[in-house]
Amino acid sequence: MEVLRRSSGFAAEIMDAFDRSPTEKELVAQAKALGREFVHARLLRAGLAWNAPERAAPAPGGRLAEVCAVLLRLGDELELIRPSVYRNVARQLNISVHSETVVTDALLAVAAQIFSAGITWGKVVSLYLVAAGLAVDCVRQAQPAMVHALVDCLGEFVRKTLVTWLRRRGGWQEWK
Repeated sequence: MEVLRRSSGFAAEIMDAFDRSPTEKELVAQAKALGREFVHARLLRAGLAWNAPERAAPAPGGRLAEVCAVLLRLGDELELIRPSVYRNVARQLNISVHSETVVTDALLAVAAQIFSAGITWGKVVSLYLVAAGLAVDCVRQAQPAMVHALVDCLGEFVRKTLVTWLRRRGGWQEWK
């Protein structure tokens, strides 16, 4: 690869772009960090508390913090368009939030449906809204531990379904 990098300026630019491509692990970690921040913001907006000791907020002014701000703003816009879709999600899905398996399976089923016809940034925002809606339902029903499971499930869905798509678009940090 070093020979290719030295052979032309264009090849060097391409190789540098590949070198900066986020890894699967980075993309999943970022997805989970965004999920924690998104859920936390939605819980605060609902007047609910959530103890998330591993919650590490993106550094103020950092690129991931900017992405989170965009995600939250787009979530607000999407909720304005379809407010009933993202509230009382557990009731709409007719599930009990007392079982981690039920809650995470429900999120995965909704995610599969959302992305059944392809991937777009709007669908990504919708996925985060559904996860946050379920998190609000869990905390309201005295099941705050389920929030961690939802964030982990979100990360796993990103790993299995969205990583390649995200990588082709430069990752989360190119989306602003």
